[in-house]
Amino acid sequence: MLHSLLRGLVWRKDSSEKVIYLTFDDGPVPEVTPLVLDILDNYDLKATFFCVGENVEKYPDVYDEVLRRGHKTGNHTFNHLKGFSVSNPEYIENVLKASEYIDSRLFRPPYGRITPKQFKLLKPTYEIVMWDLITHDYNQNLSAQTVFRNVKNYARNGSIIVFHDSIKARDNVLTVLPLAIEYLISEGYSFGLL
Repeated sequence: MLHSLLRGLVWRKDSSEKVIYLTFDDGPVPEVTPLVLDILDNYDLKATFFCVGENVEKYPDVYDEVLRRGHKTGNHTFNHLKGFSVSNPEYIENVLKASEYIDSRLFRPPYGRITPKQFKLLKPTYEIVMWDLITHDYNQNLSAQTVFRNVKNYARNGSIIVFHDSIKARDNVLTVLPLAIEYLISEGYSFGLL
């Protein structure tokens, strides 16, 4: 079952193309998400925002702005649940509650944690998107230079890169995102939308 689970998750897109996919987890929040949107606008780029349902409920105007600016959204559960820590019915119920606020067929499990049973229950409804490059921008013990180095060292054709539009990641994401975009452009990458 684990092998079929791993095959059913999207970790990376077509590696024959020099395309990068920017994604953002844990928003929307008014202190960070609009600033991330402004950076993306400066480069005329679109991204996918995996949103926490309770944040969408609290900040519907910020969520609407993500969509208005042409970005895609995905479900990231209602309460940012770790799949290994809750029962399967509780997890599925939480995803369904988030879907009342987030109209998307994309789903990313918080912390990258999902059990085989949860995967099996969600797979008919969702494309379950993971990543092959997590920036660790949320780690306040890491400098912006270290976060940027993660992008430089691990980006490759088809990479799905995870940044965070959260309070915890604010300083790192706002510093590193423009640097990362400029670096990736200089390396000949274009940017796709999931």
